[in-house]
Amino acid sequence: MQTAQGIARSADGTGIVFERSGDGPALVMVDPAGGYSGFDNIRGLGALLAADFGVYTYDRRGRGESGDAEVYAVEREVEDLAALIAEAGGSASVYGFSSGALLALHAAAAGVPIEKLVLFEPPVRDEGAPPETAFTAEIAALVAAGDRAAAADRFLTAIGVPPEVIEGMAPVRPAFEAVAHTLVYDCVISDATDFDLLRSVRTPTLVLDSQGSSDDLTGGAAAIAGALPDGTLRTLTGEWHGVPDEHLAPVVAKYLR
Repeated sequence: MQTAQGIARSADGTGIVFERSGDGPALVMVDPAGGYSGFDNIRGLGALLAADFGVYTYDRRGRGESGDAEVYAVEREVEDLAALIAEAGGSASVYGFSSGALLALHAAAAGVPIEKLVLFEPPVRDEGAPPETAFTAEIAALVAAGDRAAAADRFLTAIGVPPEVIEGMAPVRPAFEAVAHTLVYDCVISDATDFDLLRSVRTPTLVLDSQGSSDDLTGGAAAIAGALPDGTLRTLTGEWHGVPDEHLAPVVAKYLR
């Protein structure tokens, strides 16, 4: 299938590199923490969905070929997503994985023209729990000290990635550590996500989780689906924080149709 590449210009002038494949209604896909074209989590799913949709994947700011700014703010990433949707024709559905799903929720809450949302296991703290700003500061300090490997290790273990999964990442760890500074960005997004924001999102949303995930992830998915005014939860057969693309694609496609 033919793939086209391009650059969307965000509101602050930052260039956001994207790829488009397939035809049909526009679907923008948002990577999780550490995900980008060099450390892929969603593009295999996107390739399957391109049979029915015009699929846009992109390097979030600070990752891969996309630009960045000296000071990070969640609003800049919302503007990046808005720029992608403008490139896609002015409105689109959005698929977000993990913390990428949180970014999609922020965009919907800000009024970015999103037709439907599909969110896979967006992580959320318990309602009323304070933001984990100390953890965010810890990751930022490790990055500032130049210890990207330690920042990556601390982040992965803190979010509950099983040891065997971390060990299996060894061949692609350099690509992950190359964007370790953006782990701070995802921490900031998480800190900025609360239930008041969730209740403001009117976009029809399908929240997905895996039977093989940990209780914090499945519980968070259920809490988000329950807080959204038009949220639906569906549990699929899979492993920790993942469902095989060939099983996930038809579920996503059916909902978006």
